[in-house]
Amino acid sequence: MYQYTEFDKQFVHARAAQFRDQLERNLAGKLGDDEFRPLRLQNGWYIQRHAPMLRVAVPYGEMSSKQLRQLARIARELDRGYAHFTTRQNVQFNWIPLVKSADAMDLLAEVNMHGIQTSGNCIRNITSDATVGVAEDEVIDARPYAEVLRQWSTLHPEFAFLPRKFKIAISGAKEDRAAIYWHDIGLQLVHNEAGEVGFTVIVGGGMGRTPITGTIINRFVPWQQILVYLEAIVRVYNRYGRRDNMYKARIKILVKAEGQKFFDQVNAEFKAILERDVDGAAHLIPQAEFDRVNASFTYPAGVQAHAAAGNGLPAEASEADRKQFGKWLERNVKGHKVQGYKNVHLSVKRVGQAPGDVTDTQMEAIADMADRFSFGELRVTHDQNALLPFVREEDLYAVWQAAKAATLASANIGLLSDMIACPGGDFCALANARSIPIANELIERYQDLDELYDIGEIDLHISGCINSCGHHHTGHIGILGVDKDGSEWYQITLGGSDGSSHAPTSVAGKVIGPSFSADEVSDVIEAVIETYRAQRESGEKFVDAVKRLGLEPFKLAANAVRRTTAKAAA
Repeated sequence: MYQYTEFDKQFVHARAAQFRDQLERNLAGKLGDDEFRPLRLQNGWYIQRHAPMLRVAVPYGEMSSKQLRQLARIARELDRGYAHFTTRQNVQFNWIPLVKSADAMDLLAEVNMHGIQTSGNCIRNITSDATVGVAEDEVIDARPYAEVLRQWSTLHPEFAFLPRKFKIAISGAKEDRAAIYWHDIGLQLVHNEAGEVGFTVIVGGGMGRTPITGTIINRFVPWQQILVYLEAIVRVYNRYGRRDNMYKARIKILVKAEGQKFFDQVNAEFKAILERDVDGAAHLIPQAEFDRVNASFTYPAGVQAHAAAGNGLPAEASEADRKQFGKWLERNVKGHKVQGYKNVHLSVKRVGQAPGDVTDTQMEAIADMADRFSFGELRVTHDQNALLPFVREEDLYAVWQAAKAATLASANIGLLSDMIACPGGDFCALANARSIPIANELIERYQDLDELYDIGEIDLHISGCINSCGHHHTGHIGILGVDKDGSEWYQITLGGSDGSSHAPTSVAGKVIGPSFSADEVSDVIEAVIETYRAQRESGEKFVDAVKRLGLEPFKLAANAVRRTTAKAAA
Protein backbone atom coordinates (compact mmCIF):
# COMPACT_ATOMS: atom_id res chain seq x y z
CA MET A 1 0.00 0.00 0.00
CA TYR A 2 1.04 3.60 -0.52
CA GLN A 3 2.72 4.95 2.60
CA TYR A 4 1.87 8.53 3.47
CA THR A 5 4.86 10.84 3.86
CA GLU A 6 5.05 13.43 6.63
CA PHE A 7 3.82 15.99 4.10
CA ASP A 8 0.83 13.80 3.24
CA LYS A 9 -0.06 13.39 6.92
CA GLN A 10 0.28 17.08 7.70
CA PHE A 11 -1.81 17.92 4.65
CA VAL A 12 -4.71 15.69 5.72
CA HIS A 13 -4.61 16.96 9.32
CA ALA A 14 -4.48 20.56 8.13
CA ARG A 15 -7.48 19.94 5.89
CA ALA A 16 -9.42 18.47 8.83
CA ALA A 17 -8.55 21.50 11.00
CA GLN A 18 -9.58 23.85 8.21
CA PHE A 19 -12.94 22.07 7.91
CA ARG A 20 -13.52 22.32 11.67
CA ASP A 21 -12.96 26.08 11.50
CA GLN A 22 -15.36 26.38 8.53
CA LEU A 23 -17.99 24.29 10.32
CA GLU A 24 -17.76 26.25 13.55
CA ARG A 25 -18.13 29.52 11.65
CA ASN A 26 -21.13 28.13 9.77
CA LEU A 27 -22.85 26.91 12.94
CA ALA A 28 -22.18 30.28 14.58
CA GLY A 29 -23.80 32.13 11.66
CA LYS A 30 -20.54 33.75 10.55
CA LEU A 31 -20.28 31.70 7.33
CA GLY A 32 -23.49 31.45 5.32
CA ASP A 33 -24.87 28.12 4.08
CA ASP A 34 -24.30 29.16 0.45
CA GLU A 35 -20.64 29.94 1.18
CA PHE A 36 -20.21 26.79 3.27
CA ARG A 37 -21.80 24.46 0.70
CA PRO A 38 -18.85 24.20 -1.78
CA LEU A 39 -16.42 23.89 1.15
CA ARG A 40 -18.25 20.95 2.72
CA LEU A 41 -18.84 19.31 -0.68
CA GLN A 42 -15.15 19.20 -1.51
CA ASN A 43 -14.61 17.47 1.82
CA GLY A 44 -17.23 14.84 1.01
CA TRP A 45 -20.23 16.20 2.96
CA TYR A 46 -23.70 16.17 1.35
CA ILE A 47 -27.03 17.11 2.88
CA GLN A 48 -29.29 14.16 2.13
CA ARG A 49 -33.00 13.50 2.66
CA HIS A 50 -32.79 12.91 6.40
CA ALA A 51 -29.25 13.73 7.51
CA PRO A 52 -25.80 14.67 6.23
CA MET A 53 -23.91 12.04 4.27
CA LEU A 54 -20.13 11.68 4.38
CA ARG A 55 -18.27 10.08 1.48
CA VAL A 56 -14.80 8.83 2.45
CA ALA A 57 -12.16 8.47 -0.25
CA VAL A 58 -10.62 5.03 -0.74
CA PRO A 59 -8.22 5.65 -3.66
CA TYR A 60 -8.27 2.72 -6.11
CA GLY A 61 -10.10 0.72 -3.42
CA GLU A 62 -7.04 -0.10 -1.30
CA MET A 63 -7.29 0.02 2.47
CA SER A 64 -5.52 -1.27 5.60
CA SER A 65 -7.11 -3.17 8.46
CA LYS A 66 -6.30 -0.23 10.75
CA GLN A 67 -8.22 2.13 8.49
CA LEU A 68 -11.24 -0.19 8.34
CA ARG A 69 -11.28 -0.45 12.12
CA GLN A 70 -11.38 3.35 12.28
CA LEU A 71 -14.34 3.37 9.90
CA ALA A 72 -16.05 0.82 12.17
CA ARG A 73 -15.43 3.14 15.11
CA ILE A 74 -16.95 6.09 13.24
CA ALA A 75 -19.99 3.95 12.38
CA ARG A 76 -20.38 2.89 15.99
CA GLU A 77 -19.73 6.21 17.74
CA LEU A 78 -21.01 8.84 15.28
CA ASP A 79 -23.39 7.01 12.93
CA ARG A 80 -25.98 4.23 13.42
CA GLY A 81 -23.63 1.27 13.45
CA TYR A 82 -23.02 0.74 9.76
CA ALA A 83 -21.47 2.21 6.60
CA HIS A 84 -21.99 1.70 2.87
CA PHE A 85 -19.53 0.46 0.23
CA THR A 86 -20.12 2.33 -3.04
CA THR A 87 -19.65 1.41 -6.71
CA ARG A 88 -16.74 3.88 -6.84
CA GLN A 89 -14.81 2.05 -4.11
CA ASN A 90 -15.60 4.72 -1.53
CA VAL A 91 -17.24 4.33 1.89
CA GLN A 92 -20.28 6.39 2.88
CA PHE A 93 -21.93 7.25 6.21
CA ASN A 94 -25.57 8.36 6.16
CA TRP A 95 -26.43 9.46 9.68
CA ILE A 96 -23.59 11.57 11.13
CA PRO A 97 -25.02 14.87 12.49
CA LEU A 98 -23.42 17.94 10.96
CA VAL A 99 -22.34 19.17 14.41
CA LYS A 100 -20.18 16.02 14.69
CA SER A 101 -18.81 16.16 11.15
CA ALA A 102 -15.49 17.72 12.17
CA ASP A 103 -15.02 14.95 14.74
CA ALA A 104 -15.39 12.42 11.92
CA MET A 105 -12.77 14.23 9.84
CA ASP A 106 -10.32 14.21 12.76
CA LEU A 107 -10.82 10.46 13.23
CA LEU A 108 -10.23 9.88 9.52
CA ALA A 109 -7.06 11.99 9.56
CA GLU A 110 -5.67 9.82 12.36
CA VAL A 111 -5.43 6.94 9.85
CA ASN A 112 -4.54 9.00 6.75
CA MET A 113 -8.08 9.11 5.38
CA HIS A 114 -10.32 11.98 4.27
CA GLY A 115 -13.21 12.99 2.07
CA ILE A 116 -11.29 15.40 -0.16
CA GLN A 117 -12.82 15.67 -3.64
CA THR A 118 -15.28 12.84 -3.15
CA SER A 119 -17.87 15.40 -4.15
CA GLY A 120 -18.09 18.73 -5.97
CA ASN A 121 -17.30 19.68 -9.55
CA CYS A 122 -13.72 18.46 -9.48
CA ILE A 123 -11.69 15.35 -10.29
CA ARG A 124 -13.12 12.67 -8.02
CA ASN A 125 -11.56 9.61 -6.37
CA ILE A 126 -9.37 7.65 -8.84
CA THR A 127 -10.77 4.13 -9.25
CA SER A 128 -9.37 0.88 -10.56
CA ASP A 129 -9.87 -2.86 -10.63
CA ALA A 130 -10.35 -4.23 -7.09
CA THR A 131 -7.66 -6.84 -7.82
CA VAL A 132 -5.20 -4.22 -9.08
CA GLY A 133 -1.64 -5.32 -8.35
CA VAL A 134 -2.59 -8.95 -7.69
CA ALA A 135 -4.80 -10.01 -10.64
CA GLU A 136 -3.78 -13.13 -12.49
CA ASP A 137 -4.30 -11.44 -15.87
CA GLU A 138 -2.64 -8.14 -14.97
CA VAL A 139 -0.09 -6.87 -17.47
CA ILE A 140 1.01 -3.71 -15.63
CA ASP A 141 0.30 -2.76 -12.00
CA ALA A 142 -1.89 0.35 -12.19
CA ARG A 143 -1.54 1.37 -8.52
CA PRO A 144 1.55 3.61 -8.72
CA TYR A 145 0.06 5.43 -11.71
CA ALA A 146 -3.27 5.80 -9.92
CA GLU A 147 -1.48 7.22 -6.88
CA VAL A 148 0.42 9.73 -9.02
CA LEU A 149 -2.93 10.77 -10.56
CA ARG A 150 -4.44 11.14 -7.09
CA GLN A 151 -1.64 13.41 -5.94
CA TRP A 152 -1.74 15.46 -9.17
CA SER A 153 -5.51 15.97 -9.05
CA THR A 154 -5.86 16.73 -5.33
CA LEU A 155 -6.73 20.42 -4.92
CA HIS A 156 -5.46 21.13 -8.44
CA PRO A 157 -6.04 24.92 -8.55
CA GLU A 158 -7.09 24.99 -12.22
CA PHE A 159 -9.60 22.15 -11.91
CA ALA A 160 -11.31 22.91 -8.58
CA PHE A 161 -14.53 24.21 -10.19
CA LEU A 162 -15.16 22.28 -13.39
CA PRO A 163 -18.48 22.47 -15.26
CA ARG A 164 -19.45 19.17 -13.58
CA LYS A 165 -18.00 16.27 -11.59
CA PHE A 166 -15.18 14.37 -13.30
CA LYS A 167 -14.25 10.70 -12.90
CA ILE A 168 -11.14 8.79 -13.97
CA ALA A 169 -10.65 5.00 -13.94
CA ILE A 170 -7.48 3.07 -14.73
CA SER A 171 -6.78 -0.58 -15.56
CA GLY A 172 -3.66 -2.59 -16.24
CA ALA A 173 -5.31 -5.98 -16.75
CA LYS A 174 -6.44 -7.83 -19.86
CA GLU A 175 -10.05 -7.86 -18.63
CA ASP A 176 -11.67 -4.50 -18.00
CA ARG A 177 -12.92 -4.77 -14.41
CA ALA A 178 -12.74 -0.99 -13.89
CA ALA A 179 -15.45 -0.05 -16.44
CA ILE A 180 -13.03 2.38 -18.10
CA TYR A 181 -15.32 3.06 -21.07
CA TRP A 182 -17.98 4.39 -18.68
CA HIS A 183 -15.84 7.17 -17.20
CA ASP A 184 -15.09 10.76 -18.18
CA ILE A 185 -11.58 9.49 -18.79
CA GLY A 186 -10.62 5.81 -18.95
CA LEU A 187 -6.99 4.74 -18.96
CA GLN A 188 -5.71 1.37 -20.14
CA LEU A 189 -2.06 0.61 -19.43
CA VAL A 190 -0.36 -0.98 -22.45
CA HIS A 191 3.03 -1.75 -23.99
CA ASN A 192 3.89 -0.41 -27.44
CA GLU A 193 5.82 -2.41 -30.03
CA ALA A 194 9.10 -1.34 -28.42
CA GLY A 195 7.93 -2.66 -25.05
CA GLU A 196 7.54 0.81 -23.54
CA VAL A 197 4.76 1.50 -21.03
CA GLY A 198 2.04 3.95 -21.89
CA PHE A 199 -1.70 4.54 -21.85
CA THR A 200 -4.56 4.13 -24.26
CA VAL A 201 -6.76 7.11 -23.39
CA ILE A 202 -10.57 6.92 -23.61
CA VAL A 203 -12.69 10.03 -23.17
CA GLY A 204 -16.34 11.00 -22.94
CA GLY A 205 -17.96 8.05 -21.17
CA GLY A 206 -20.67 8.36 -18.58
CA MET A 207 -24.02 7.10 -17.36
CA GLY A 208 -26.82 9.26 -15.98
CA ARG A 209 -29.47 10.91 -18.12
CA THR A 210 -27.54 10.30 -21.35
CA PRO A 211 -25.57 7.03 -21.21
CA ILE A 212 -22.57 7.15 -23.55
CA THR A 213 -19.53 4.89 -23.75
CA GLY A 214 -16.19 6.61 -24.19
CA THR A 215 -14.13 6.92 -27.37
CA ILE A 216 -10.40 6.30 -27.79
CA ILE A 217 -8.72 9.66 -28.27
CA ASN A 218 -5.10 8.42 -28.19
CA ARG A 219 -3.87 4.84 -28.45
CA PHE A 220 -0.50 5.43 -26.82
CA VAL A 221 0.60 8.23 -24.50
CA PRO A 222 3.98 7.54 -22.83
CA TRP A 223 3.52 7.19 -19.07
CA GLN A 224 5.86 10.09 -18.38
CA GLN A 225 3.47 12.41 -20.31
CA ILE A 226 0.12 11.17 -19.02
CA LEU A 227 -0.44 14.06 -16.60
CA VAL A 228 0.15 16.52 -19.43
CA TYR A 229 -2.33 14.72 -21.66
CA LEU A 230 -4.95 14.61 -18.91
CA GLU A 231 -4.34 18.29 -18.24
CA ALA A 232 -4.99 19.02 -21.91
CA ILE A 233 -8.28 17.08 -21.84
CA VAL A 234 -9.57 18.67 -18.64
CA ARG A 235 -8.40 22.13 -19.73
CA VAL A 236 -10.36 21.91 -23.00
CA TYR A 237 -13.39 20.62 -21.08
CA ASN A 238 -13.05 23.41 -18.51
CA ARG A 239 -12.91 25.96 -21.34
CA TYR A 240 -15.84 24.74 -23.45
CA GLY A 241 -18.03 22.57 -21.18
CA ARG A 242 -21.60 23.75 -20.61
CA ARG A 243 -22.12 25.74 -17.41
CA ASP A 244 -25.64 26.95 -18.19
CA ASN A 245 -27.28 23.51 -17.92
CA MET A 246 -26.13 20.92 -15.36
CA TYR A 247 -27.77 18.12 -17.35
CA LYS A 248 -25.55 18.92 -20.33
CA ALA A 249 -22.40 19.82 -18.42
CA ARG A 250 -20.58 16.48 -18.41
CA ILE A 251 -17.66 16.01 -20.81
CA LYS A 252 -19.56 13.24 -22.62
CA ILE A 253 -21.97 15.88 -24.00
CA LEU A 254 -19.09 18.04 -25.22
CA VAL A 255 -17.33 15.10 -26.87
CA LYS A 256 -20.54 13.94 -28.53
CA ALA A 257 -21.34 17.43 -29.81
CA GLU A 258 -17.87 18.35 -31.05
CA GLY A 259 -16.40 14.99 -32.05
CA GLN A 260 -13.13 15.34 -33.94
CA LYS A 261 -12.99 19.05 -33.17
CA PHE A 262 -12.71 18.21 -29.47
CA PHE A 263 -9.97 15.64 -30.15
CA ASP A 264 -8.05 18.16 -32.26
CA GLN A 265 -8.26 20.81 -29.52
CA VAL A 266 -6.97 18.37 -26.92
CA ASN A 267 -4.04 17.24 -29.05
CA ALA A 268 -3.19 20.84 -29.92
CA GLU A 269 -3.24 21.77 -26.23
CA PHE A 270 -1.08 18.74 -25.40
CA LYS A 271 1.46 19.72 -28.05
CA ALA A 272 1.47 23.35 -26.90
CA ILE A 273 2.14 22.40 -23.26
CA LEU A 274 5.10 20.23 -24.27
CA GLU A 275 6.49 22.89 -26.61
CA ARG A 276 6.31 25.51 -23.86
CA ASP A 277 8.21 23.26 -21.49
CA VAL A 278 11.43 25.28 -21.60
CA ASP A 279 11.74 25.59 -17.81
CA GLY A 280 10.31 22.25 -16.68
CA ALA A 281 6.82 23.64 -16.12
CA ALA A 282 5.04 20.76 -17.86
CA HIS A 283 3.89 18.05 -15.47
CA LEU A 284 6.08 15.25 -16.79
CA ILE A 285 6.52 12.42 -14.30
CA PRO A 286 10.20 12.12 -13.31
CA GLN A 287 11.54 8.59 -13.08
CA ALA A 288 12.76 9.26 -9.53
CA GLU A 289 9.30 10.35 -8.38
CA PHE A 290 7.64 7.35 -10.00
CA ASP A 291 10.18 5.07 -8.33
CA ARG A 292 9.45 6.69 -4.94
CA VAL A 293 5.71 6.09 -5.28
CA ASN A 294 6.16 2.63 -6.79
CA ALA A 295 8.30 1.54 -3.84
CA SER A 296 5.15 1.65 -1.66
CA PHE A 297 3.51 -1.03 -3.78
CA THR A 298 5.91 -3.88 -3.20
CA TYR A 299 4.18 -6.96 -1.82
CA PRO A 300 4.00 -7.26 1.98
CA ALA A 301 6.95 -8.91 3.66
CA GLY A 302 6.28 -12.62 3.75
CA VAL A 303 4.49 -12.92 0.41
CA GLN A 304 6.58 -15.47 -1.47
CA ALA A 305 5.69 -17.73 -4.38
CA HIS A 306 5.31 -21.33 -3.30
CA ALA A 307 3.62 -24.58 -4.25
CA ALA A 308 0.44 -24.71 -2.19
CA ALA A 309 -0.18 -27.75 0.00
CA GLY A 310 -3.95 -27.91 -0.52
CA ASN A 311 -6.63 -25.46 0.60
CA GLY A 312 -6.80 -26.39 4.26
CA LEU A 313 -9.93 -28.57 4.01
CA PRO A 314 -9.63 -31.11 6.85
CA ALA A 315 -9.99 -34.79 6.02
CA GLU A 316 -12.78 -35.16 8.59
CA ALA A 317 -14.91 -32.36 7.06
CA SER A 318 -18.56 -33.29 6.60
CA GLU A 319 -20.10 -33.78 3.17
CA ALA A 320 -22.22 -30.67 3.66
CA ASP A 321 -19.13 -28.60 4.49
CA ARG A 322 -17.30 -29.97 1.47
CA LYS A 323 -20.19 -29.00 -0.81
CA GLN A 324 -20.59 -25.48 0.62
CA PHE A 325 -16.86 -24.87 0.69
CA GLY A 326 -16.57 -26.07 -2.92
CA LYS A 327 -19.22 -23.59 -4.09
CA TRP A 328 -17.50 -20.79 -2.19
CA LEU A 329 -14.17 -21.67 -3.82
CA GLU A 330 -15.84 -21.62 -7.23
CA ARG A 331 -17.55 -18.24 -6.86
CA ASN A 332 -15.61 -16.18 -4.29
CA VAL A 333 -11.99 -17.23 -4.81
CA LYS A 334 -10.05 -15.95 -7.82
CA GLY A 335 -6.56 -16.45 -9.25
CA HIS A 336 -3.52 -14.48 -8.13
CA LYS A 337 -0.39 -13.10 -9.72
CA VAL A 338 1.77 -14.89 -7.14
CA GLN A 339 1.82 -18.70 -7.08
CA GLY A 340 0.34 -20.12 -3.89
CA TYR A 341 -2.00 -17.16 -3.21
CA LYS A 342 -5.62 -16.32 -4.03
CA ASN A 343 -7.89 -13.27 -4.09
CA VAL A 344 -10.86 -13.86 -1.79
CA HIS A 345 -14.14 -11.95 -2.16
CA LEU A 346 -16.22 -11.41 0.98
CA SER A 347 -19.88 -10.92 0.11
CA VAL A 348 -21.88 -8.41 2.16
CA LYS A 349 -25.08 -9.28 0.26
CA ARG A 350 -27.56 -11.08 2.52
CA VAL A 351 -31.22 -11.08 3.50
CA GLY A 352 -32.19 -8.04 5.56
CA GLN A 353 -29.10 -6.01 4.65
CA ALA A 354 -29.07 -3.50 1.82
CA PRO A 355 -26.47 -4.21 -0.91
CA GLY A 356 -23.24 -2.45 0.05
CA ASP A 357 -24.22 -1.86 3.67
CA VAL A 358 -21.70 -3.24 6.15
CA THR A 359 -22.06 -3.15 9.94
CA ASP A 360 -19.40 -2.06 12.39
CA THR A 361 -19.20 -5.69 13.57
CA GLN A 362 -18.65 -6.91 10.01
CA MET A 363 -16.01 -4.24 9.40
CA GLU A 364 -14.17 -5.37 12.53
CA ALA A 365 -14.41 -8.98 11.34
CA ILE A 366 -13.06 -8.08 7.88
CA ALA A 367 -10.19 -6.20 9.52
CA ASP A 368 -9.45 -9.24 11.70
CA MET A 369 -9.45 -11.52 8.64
CA ALA A 370 -7.18 -9.08 6.80
CA ASP A 371 -4.71 -9.22 9.70
CA ARG A 372 -4.87 -13.02 10.03
CA PHE A 373 -4.88 -13.96 6.37
CA SER A 374 -3.97 -10.99 4.12
CA PHE A 375 -1.07 -9.13 5.74
CA GLY A 376 -3.36 -6.37 6.98
CA GLU A 377 -4.55 -5.34 3.50
CA LEU A 378 -8.01 -5.37 1.91
CA ARG A 379 -9.96 -3.78 -0.93
CA VAL A 380 -13.41 -2.26 -1.48
CA THR A 381 -14.79 -3.60 -4.76
CA HIS A 382 -16.79 -1.99 -7.57
CA ASP A 383 -19.53 -4.55 -6.78
CA GLN A 384 -19.90 -3.23 -3.21
CA ASN A 385 -18.11 -6.10 -1.50
CA ALA A 386 -14.74 -6.52 0.23
CA LEU A 387 -11.69 -8.43 -1.01
CA LEU A 388 -8.69 -9.99 0.73
CA PRO A 389 -5.80 -9.75 -1.77
CA PHE A 390 -3.07 -11.93 -0.21
CA VAL A 391 -4.60 -15.18 1.04
CA ARG A 392 -2.41 -18.29 1.07
CA GLU A 393 -4.15 -21.23 -0.57
CA GLU A 394 -3.50 -23.31 2.55
CA ASP A 395 -5.61 -20.82 4.56
CA LEU A 396 -8.71 -20.85 2.35
CA TYR A 397 -10.76 -23.18 4.56
CA ALA A 398 -9.90 -21.13 7.66
CA VAL A 399 -10.89 -17.94 5.83
CA TRP A 400 -14.19 -19.52 4.81
CA GLN A 401 -14.89 -20.51 8.40
CA ALA A 402 -14.12 -16.99 9.64
CA ALA A 403 -16.25 -15.45 6.88
CA LYS A 404 -19.18 -17.74 7.78
CA ALA A 405 -18.98 -16.63 11.41
CA ALA A 406 -19.18 -13.00 10.25
CA THR A 407 -22.06 -13.61 7.75
CA LEU A 408 -19.70 -12.77 4.87
CA ALA A 409 -19.44 -16.17 3.16
CA SER A 410 -22.34 -16.16 0.70
CA ALA A 411 -21.06 -18.07 -2.34
CA ASN A 412 -22.81 -15.67 -4.72
CA ILE A 413 -20.15 -13.48 -6.31
CA GLY A 414 -21.30 -12.67 -9.85
CA LEU A 415 -24.70 -14.26 -9.35
CA LEU A 416 -28.13 -12.64 -9.20
CA SER A 417 -28.17 -11.95 -5.45
CA ASP A 418 -24.77 -10.22 -5.67
CA MET A 419 -26.54 -7.15 -6.99
CA ILE A 420 -25.45 -3.51 -7.03
CA ALA A 421 -27.84 -0.92 -5.59
CA CYS A 422 -27.61 2.74 -4.61
CA PRO A 423 -29.20 3.86 -1.29
CA GLY A 424 -32.11 5.32 -3.28
CA GLY A 425 -35.08 7.22 -1.88
CA ASP A 426 -34.58 5.95 1.66
CA PHE A 427 -31.65 8.36 1.93
CA CYS A 428 -30.95 10.37 -1.21
CA ALA A 429 -32.81 13.64 -1.83
CA LEU A 430 -32.29 13.23 -5.59
CA ALA A 431 -33.92 9.80 -5.82
CA ASN A 432 -37.31 9.27 -7.44
CA ALA A 433 -37.83 5.85 -5.88
CA ARG A 434 -36.43 3.51 -3.27
CA SER A 435 -33.80 0.95 -4.25
CA ILE A 436 -33.33 -0.96 -1.00
CA PRO A 437 -36.81 -2.57 -0.71
CA ILE A 438 -36.59 -3.84 -4.31
CA ALA A 439 -33.08 -5.21 -3.69
CA ASN A 440 -34.07 -6.87 -0.42
CA GLU A 441 -37.14 -8.49 -1.97
CA LEU A 442 -35.05 -9.95 -4.80
CA ILE A 443 -32.31 -11.17 -2.45
CA GLU A 444 -34.95 -12.88 -0.30
CA ARG A 445 -36.61 -14.43 -3.34
CA TYR A 446 -33.32 -15.81 -4.72
CA GLN A 447 -31.65 -17.40 -1.70
CA ASP A 448 -31.33 -20.95 -2.99
CA LEU A 449 -27.76 -21.42 -4.20
CA ASP A 450 -28.64 -24.33 -6.47
CA GLU A 451 -31.18 -22.13 -8.26
CA LEU A 452 -28.69 -19.24 -8.47
CA TYR A 453 -26.04 -21.54 -9.94
CA ASP A 454 -28.50 -22.84 -12.50
CA ILE A 455 -29.41 -19.28 -13.52
CA GLY A 456 -25.73 -18.44 -13.81
CA GLU A 457 -23.89 -15.14 -14.01
CA ILE A 458 -26.14 -12.07 -14.03
CA ASP A 459 -25.20 -8.49 -13.16
CA LEU A 460 -28.34 -6.91 -11.68
CA HIS A 461 -27.99 -3.19 -10.96
CA ILE A 462 -30.54 -0.86 -9.30
CA SER A 463 -30.62 2.96 -9.30
CA GLY A 464 -33.16 5.14 -7.52
CA CYS A 465 -32.87 7.90 -10.11
CA ILE A 466 -31.43 8.76 -13.52
CA ASN A 467 -28.06 9.77 -12.01
CA SER A 468 -27.26 6.04 -12.10
CA CYS A 469 -25.29 5.71 -8.86
CA GLY A 470 -26.36 2.06 -8.97
CA HIS A 471 -25.05 1.76 -12.55
CA HIS A 472 -28.36 0.41 -13.86
CA HIS A 473 -27.31 1.18 -17.44
CA THR A 474 -24.55 -1.45 -17.26
CA GLY A 475 -26.59 -4.22 -15.67
CA HIS A 476 -27.44 -7.33 -17.64
CA ILE A 477 -30.69 -6.50 -15.87
CA GLY A 478 -31.07 -2.87 -14.89
CA ILE A 479 -33.77 -1.37 -12.65
CA LEU A 480 -34.32 2.40 -12.65
CA GLY A 481 -36.61 4.19 -10.22
CA VAL A 482 -38.81 6.86 -11.85
CA ASP A 483 -41.48 9.22 -10.55
CA LYS A 484 -44.98 8.84 -11.98
CA ASP A 485 -47.59 11.23 -10.57
CA GLY A 486 -45.89 11.15 -7.18
CA SER A 487 -45.66 7.33 -7.07
CA GLU A 488 -42.64 5.01 -7.32
CA TRP A 489 -42.32 3.18 -10.63
CA TYR A 490 -39.45 1.28 -12.20
CA GLN A 491 -38.07 0.90 -15.72
CA ILE A 492 -36.42 -2.42 -16.59
CA THR A 493 -33.49 -2.59 -19.00
CA LEU A 494 -31.76 -5.65 -20.42
CA GLY A 495 -28.41 -6.36 -22.08
CA GLY A 496 -26.15 -3.75 -20.49
CA SER A 497 -22.47 -4.35 -19.76
CA ASP A 498 -19.61 -2.60 -17.97
CA GLY A 499 -17.00 -4.33 -20.12
CA SER A 500 -16.03 -7.19 -17.79
CA SER A 501 -15.69 -10.82 -18.80
CA HIS A 502 -19.43 -11.46 -18.47
CA ALA A 503 -19.96 -9.24 -21.54
CA PRO A 504 -16.71 -7.69 -22.80
CA THR A 505 -18.29 -4.91 -24.89
CA SER A 506 -19.42 -1.89 -22.85
CA VAL A 507 -23.01 -1.08 -23.77
CA ALA A 508 -26.11 0.45 -22.17
CA GLY A 509 -29.11 -1.79 -21.60
CA LYS A 510 -32.37 -1.25 -23.50
CA VAL A 511 -35.74 -0.55 -21.88
CA ILE A 512 -38.39 -3.27 -22.16
CA GLY A 513 -41.64 -1.35 -22.32
CA PRO A 514 -43.37 1.05 -19.90
CA SER A 515 -42.43 1.27 -16.24
CA PHE A 516 -43.74 -1.15 -13.60
CA SER A 517 -45.11 -0.52 -10.14
CA ALA A 518 -43.04 -1.43 -7.08
CA ASP A 519 -45.31 -4.42 -6.42
CA GLU A 520 -44.66 -5.79 -9.91
CA VAL A 521 -40.88 -5.51 -10.14
CA SER A 522 -39.86 -8.80 -8.49
CA ASP A 523 -42.43 -10.73 -10.51
CA VAL A 524 -41.20 -9.06 -13.71
CA ILE A 525 -37.59 -9.99 -12.93
CA GLU A 526 -38.65 -13.57 -12.23
CA ALA A 527 -40.60 -13.70 -15.51
CA VAL A 528 -37.55 -12.41 -17.41
CA ILE A 529 -35.28 -14.97 -15.80
CA GLU A 530 -37.70 -17.85 -16.39
CA THR A 531 -37.94 -16.82 -20.06
CA TYR A 532 -34.16 -17.08 -20.27
CA ARG A 533 -34.11 -20.48 -18.55
CA ALA A 534 -36.76 -21.79 -20.93
CA GLN A 535 -35.11 -20.53 -24.14
CA ARG A 536 -31.35 -20.61 -23.45
CA GLU A 537 -28.99 -22.81 -25.36
CA SER A 538 -26.63 -25.18 -23.58
CA GLY A 539 -24.09 -23.22 -21.53
CA GLU A 540 -25.45 -19.86 -22.72
CA LYS A 541 -25.20 -16.94 -20.28
CA PHE A 542 -28.14 -14.62 -19.70
CA VAL A 543 -26.60 -11.60 -21.42
CA ASP A 544 -25.71 -13.71 -24.47
CA ALA A 545 -29.25 -15.08 -24.64
CA VAL A 546 -30.61 -11.52 -24.63
CA LYS A 547 -28.37 -10.69 -27.60
CA ARG A 548 -29.45 -13.78 -29.51
CA LEU A 549 -33.17 -13.66 -28.75
CA GLY A 550 -33.66 -9.90 -28.76
CA LEU A 551 -35.94 -8.09 -26.33
CA GLU A 552 -39.32 -9.30 -27.62
CA PRO A 553 -39.71 -12.57 -25.65
CA PHE A 554 -38.70 -10.76 -22.45
CA LYS A 555 -41.15 -7.92 -23.16
CA LEU A 556 -43.95 -10.44 -23.61
CA ALA A 557 -43.09 -12.10 -20.29
CA ALA A 558 -42.95 -8.77 -18.48
CA ASN A 559 -46.25 -7.59 -19.96
CA ALA A 560 -47.90 -10.83 -18.88
CA VAL A 561 -47.07 -9.88 -15.30
CA ARG A 562 -48.73 -6.50 -15.83
CA ARG A 563 -51.87 -8.11 -17.22
CA THR A 564 -52.03 -10.54 -14.30
CA THR A 565 -51.63 -7.68 -11.82
CA ALA A 566 -54.31 -5.60 -13.55
CA LYS A 567 -56.71 -8.57 -13.63
CA ALA A 568 -56.17 -9.25 -9.92
CA ALA A 569 -56.78 -5.57 -9.10
CA ALA A 570 -60.02 -5.61 -11.09
